[in-house]
Amino acid sequence: MRALLKFSNAVDWLNAQVGKWVIWLILASTVISAVNAMVRKMFNMSSNAYLEVQWYLFAAAFLLAAGYTLLHGEHVKIDVISSRLEKRKQIWIDVFGYVFFLLPVCLVILYYGIPFFLQGFRSGEVSSNAGGLIRWPVYILIPIGFGLLLLQGLSELVKRIAFLKGLIPDPTVKIVAKTPEEELAEELRRQAEAQGRV
Repeated sequence: MRALLKFSNAVDWLNAQVGKWVIWLILASTVISAVNAMVRKMFNMSSNAYLEVQWYLFAAAFLLAAGYTLLHGEHVKIDVISSRLEKRKQIWIDVFGYVFFLLPVCLVILYYGIPFFLQGFRSGEVSSNAGGLIRWPVYILIPIGFGLLLLQGLSELVKRIAFLKGLIPDPTVKIVAKTPEEELAEELRRQAEAQGRV
């Protein structure tokens, strides 16, 4: 189990790093959108390539951050019933969901997504829009994104099994770091207490 937990930690680290960088794709998409809108309004010019780059960047952010989102437990969950159950039963529901839903869906999408990308890459498929971009760069995001999600699903499964065996604390508890404002307030409180003692 120790080796599996090391694997889980490595996957968690990988998706945490991906998540830190993917946020910049949202900024890039926003900047391109704003520049495209300004050029269109000011010079009455535009290009389908700018629109497609925005779509590509949004697709990249959505697909590549799926594992990061799972790592932080931010996917939408319907907890109407499971939230009323004891923690071990909730974890068993998670295990069932990972084994019978998440992991199989990721494998099926990889099974079809890799040949889909390879076909687009070999053919040099280009968007049918005038001035459109080649398609394979966005097609490769499908296997990469679902590969990262599959790895994170395996990591989460390992952590839940380790919790059920009593090897690690509850992996579903979110560790929330203090915001800079909270840290400042805490420091000011300490300083005020220190001055009050003098």
